[in-house]
Amino acid sequence: MNRKTNVKVVTVGIFIATFMSAIEGTIVTTAMPTIVGSLHGIEIMNWVFSIYLLTNAMITPIYGKLADKIGRKPIFIVGISLFVLGSALCGLSDEMLTLIISRGIQGVGAGAIMPVSLTIIADLYDIEKRAKVLGLTSAAWGIASVFGPLAGGLIVDTVGWHWIFIINVPIGLGLIALLQYFYVEEKKIRQAKKMDIFGSLFLMLTLVSLLLGFQLLGDEGISLAVMALFAVSIVSLILFVRTERRVEDPVINLQLFNNPTFASVNVVAALISGFLMSLDVYIPMWMQGVLGKPAGLGGLVLAPMSLVWMYGSFLSGQLLSKYSAKRIIVIGLLIILLGGGTLVALPQQSPFWLFFIITGVLGVGFGLAVTTTTVEAQASVPKEEVGVATSFNMLSRTIGQTVMVSLFGIILNIANDQQLARAEIHDQDIMNRLINPQTALQIEAGLRTELRQILFNSLHWIYVAGLLLIIFALIFSFMVGKQSKRVKLNGQE
Repeated sequence: MNRKTNVKVVTVGIFIATFMSAIEGTIVTTAMPTIVGSLHGIEIMNWVFSIYLLTNAMITPIYGKLADKIGRKPIFIVGISLFVLGSALCGLSDEMLTLIISRGIQGVGAGAIMPVSLTIIADLYDIEKRAKVLGLTSAAWGIASVFGPLAGGLIVDTVGWHWIFIINVPIGLGLIALLQYFYVEEKKIRQAKKMDIFGSLFLMLTLVSLLLGFQLLGDEGISLAVMALFAVSIVSLILFVRTERRVEDPVINLQLFNNPTFASVNVVAALISGFLMSLDVYIPMWMQGVLGKPAGLGGLVLAPMSLVWMYGSFLSGQLLSKYSAKRIIVIGLLIILLGGGTLVALPQQSPFWLFFIITGVLGVGFGLAVTTTTVEAQASVPKEEVGVATSFNMLSRTIGQTVMVSLFGIILNIANDQQLARAEIHDQDIMNRLINPQTALQIEAGLRTELRQILFNSLHWIYVAGLLLIIFALIFSFMVGKQSKRVKLNGQE
């Protein structure tokens, strides 16, 4: 008797896998001071985060192609297996370099978890239900953002920092067993076409050099290394495009970009994700540096956005049965524009509680717009390209985040430097002390007030730039087609 996929159990498994991947970042952030103290590597500490993001981004489109070519199930299991292996090695690390290499392996595994899980959801659910299920994956990120720091602190204080990684091993092995038994995938007919090895290599080189270039640009400004990395990314991109036009089975079918809907929803996703960085990185800085709140409260302000995001995803599922994707994306962007415009207009002494309302409103907009761009990217391509389309949508978000977090950092540094120079303040480290609640009170009261005004002015320009991103996203959203609201799974009406 042939078994069938247990849709509910597989959906729960996808939720757990997403949560495992999402909470990793927030737990590691909380544990990092302890890890640095244990392994003595503060000068290369940032690479613990950077290598994970870089390996994740460079491999994501490859997994998308393999999911279409070989099958979702084997690629998903390979991704989880690599994530588990990387987690185990992280937990066993006894020096910082070993931890960084292990995090790279973890990132390679994580590169499959999100895009392939979203592709499986596209296989299992029609468009209206799909958006609601995507709300569950949004909930995983929301819950992780709230409970990750708490769980990280508890684990570090009780059993030690190694267990923030080792705990992933039994969870991952359980997920592999669950998927192996309950997920029955239609067997793919092996295609005789060769895998696009050179295209894959050129694509990975393009992404690594581009993202690393922007990261270094944000850290140290324009330098010879940054210019070299950007030059490598341009050359490798040209080689990638030339390769994709020649090969029989390209890793990314360039004809997808002839579809204005596919192209525009991915641009919109990248711009929205770029704006999201202005919130995730700089709202806590606003709370701590400008309002003088403790670090815990600074991060807590973002919790409504993460949790309400889920509601926006559910709402998008209901609206997709009645309205076009374009209309829903525009509505979501207008809500984000309202929240972003409010941040630009806020005076320095705005009450703390007001930020909970603003981030909650933004969460609705993100839930509507981001979820719909994912569904629309999947609906705008043939079924055999859904894996590639999903992974490219995830890649667009990653590129948007990486590029904008670097540019926002440049905006902040330039604005701070100009104002400090005008105020004749020459202490280069004083802004770092201001945004740390533990050292801010050591600054003389009058100077502290002046510095908070400087930081507020700098943050204002970041949100002006963020607002421009949403305006551009609105312009691109009008290129989204109207037909996809009637398209069901497998192209059936």
